[in-house]
Amino acid sequence: MKATLWLIALATLLRLVFAGYTGLGIDESYMVAAAHTFDASYFDHPLASWWLELTARALTGSAAPLVVRLPFVIMAALTSWLLFVITARLYDERAGFWAVVAYSVSPVFSMASGCWVLPDGPVDLALTAFMLAVLRAPGLIGGKPRPMFWLAAGLFAGLAMLSKYNAALVIAGVGLGLLLTPQLRGEFRRPQLWLGVLLSLVLAAPVLWWNANHGWVSLHYQGGRVAGLHLRPYMPLYVWAGEALFVLPWLWLPMIWAQIRALRAGPAQAAPWLLAWAGLIPVLLFAAISIWSSTHILFHWAAPGELMLFPLLGAWARGISPGLRAGVASASGALLAGAMLFITAEVQFAFLPHLDMLSKPGKSPLLQIIDWTSIGAQIPPGIDAIAAQRWYDAGKVGYALALDHIDIPVTVFAGGPHQFAFSAPPASFIGKNVLVLSMPWSMEQTASFCASSFQSFTPGPVLTVTFHNSVLLAIPTYIGHDMRAVPTPTKSAASNA
Repeated sequence: MKATLWLIALATLLRLVFAGYTGLGIDESYMVAAAHTFDASYFDHPLASWWLELTARALTGSAAPLVVRLPFVIMAALTSWLLFVITARLYDERAGFWAVVAYSVSPVFSMASGCWVLPDGPVDLALTAFMLAVLRAPGLIGGKPRPMFWLAAGLFAGLAMLSKYNAALVIAGVGLGLLLTPQLRGEFRRPQLWLGVLLSLVLAAPVLWWNANHGWVSLHYQGGRVAGLHLRPYMPLYVWAGEALFVLPWLWLPMIWAQIRALRAGPAQAAPWLLAWAGLIPVLLFAAISIWSSTHILFHWAAPGELMLFPLLGAWARGISPGLRAGVASASGALLAGAMLFITAEVQFAFLPHLDMLSKPGKSPLLQIIDWTSIGAQIPPGIDAIAAQRWYDAGKVGYALALDHIDIPVTVFAGGPHQFAFSAPPASFIGKNVLVLSMPWSMEQTASFCASSFQSFTPGPVLTVTFHNSVLLAIPTYIGHDMRAVPTPTKSAASNA
């Protein structure tokens, strides 16, 4: 146990360094810039991650990277501990230690879910606590049944649904696993289980209420990703390869093998069987959707299911050669820590000269890992709002203004405004002066799209995003005076945005 606590502390320290000394990514900047109030839900995801960063800002008066990321770093440490508890109680503390090692060296869990302002951190913590309660309620761990743990399972299932929609896939998998386990079907006759179900539905109700009052936009957006008429039978192999890369291939393959073994062993070994079922639907579903969907399947969507497999992986790791196990763990940890410290050092010191020259103008990957704080001082006077043409540009600009405590709202004029459609609706700026970002269009396209919506529309300053005195991005702008109508994008404009 002591070794596990030291491991969690070391991983947490590394995440804190990374969180404090690198800029917010595209999705993170968007989440901070687009959320101004504690709403019942939001366009992209339920409320948990938004409320966490809003609370951090409200308590500190700061939107600094470490401030808004700190709740997510803390949740990663708690998730690590719960994984240890589950695995140690199912197997032993050695297995628990190796489960936490695997979690801590996996990029998608330790760095993305464990550090960034994303819904993945809250959903991982809630689902891990849910799984612990599910295993505890019928006595699969802890010695004897404790039916009141079904209420705890309902509580954490509800919190998971307040975090990210794909939590439902893990919860459904556990439900199916219970139904297919003869010795556990009697649990469905316990009133505590159904009270837990009711509690989870009550907790998830705000998300449904918000959607019902906003035309079900969030559910339409997320559900629309399964639509498409393509036929790509080999696409699941690409999706699984991407998921393996995000987890680390030498972890993902034995993880899936351990899952297959647990499923083949059947419900007689109830706890591994339930863990395997918890991960089954996410691992299979997104790969299956990729066969026909016109949407690019993101590799981290299946991560909540893969999280449930770390106890099985920890148990598997006990049986391999100690030298091989230690070598793989050390190399994986060094790879992840090296990457995180390299990115941190580059952001802080730009020790690789002219790194930005390796990319086309305006395409440097550095733009995603630095904050665009140089923009704030370049905003001309008399501007009431700023309008981008893409939600992620609006996020980077809006977050830069928040860091500088510049109170100018940011909106999106073209297609796909996401949460900005609610936090800063374009119609609210009628009669205002708006600085319109031309990116990614030409000046001519921007004028054609927007000019008729303003009393006058004149070229504005070129805003530059700088990195250690190098210009990474130049953004041409227009100043629209006295907005008379919301610009309506043409189909070509919307597709470009």
